[in-house]
Amino acid sequence: MTVTLLNLLVFSPLAGTYVAWDCQKVGKVKDLLQIDAGQGQVVATDKSQIPYSLRGSKWSRLPGTLKHVTVGPAGTWGVNKEDAIYKYVAGNWVLAQGFLKQVDAGGDQFIVGTNRQDKPYCLSSSATLGYKGPGSPLPWTELPGNVKYYSCGPFGCWAVNKQDAIFFMRLRPDCQNNGWSGVAGQLSMIEVATDGSVFGVNSAGDLYSRDGVTSDKPWGTGWSHIPMKMPMKHVSYDLGRLWVISKSGITFLCTL
Repeated sequence: MTVTLLNLLVFSPLAGTYVAWDCQKVGKVKDLLQIDAGQGQVVATDKSQIPYSLRGSKWSRLPGTLKHVTVGPAGTWGVNKEDAIYKYVAGNWVLAQGFLKQVDAGGDQFIVGTNRQDKPYCLSSSATLGYKGPGSPLPWTELPGNVKYYSCGPFGCWAVNKQDAIFFMRLRPDCQNNGWSGVAGQLSMIEVATDGSVFGVNSAGDLYSRDGVTSDKPWGTGWSHIPMKMPMKHVSYDLGRLWVISKSGITFLCTL
């Protein structure tokens, strides 16, 4: 990824502080591949690419097959194994224009995602909210750089590239931006909550949270390690509940 030197931010590497969470195994649905929480909702997919939604304490199967799902201010979206994009509308998945391998609905009513070539894209809030079906225009805006996974929240977007380098971007609802800023450390995936909290997992399966994230300092101040009893692969957070999936497919719900 090319990073403008004027935008380069250097912070403390992943280390140091530890945060203690109370984590309990979540039964019912096993072998989850990915999970996303936002605005009081939780969605997930399993290794068979079956999508689920958590309603109360019960997992309910959603229609279709998807490899990645997301929920947030922009609604519920997903992509399938062919990278086709879908929006969940009135109980059904409606095909949307374009191809992405991963999407995120956590921004200010806009959608972001990245394709197989690791090119990041943004769909403005006006286009996202105006989407009703295949006939609705979807003017995806290509963003700079190359990222394999990224997620947005109220203060900005975070991403990681194929070398697991970490980046931050201020992204407006109309997709205008000033490029990516580098953040020290390495993570294999990263998620931003709808309150701005940031969590990530590295290639070894270690779980981290970002300290000091505010509207005035959206890139935060450092990383805190969250000890787990086994290697993790995916994380999401919303309303005080931290959802974590182990590399072996066990799902944990953690609270402070």
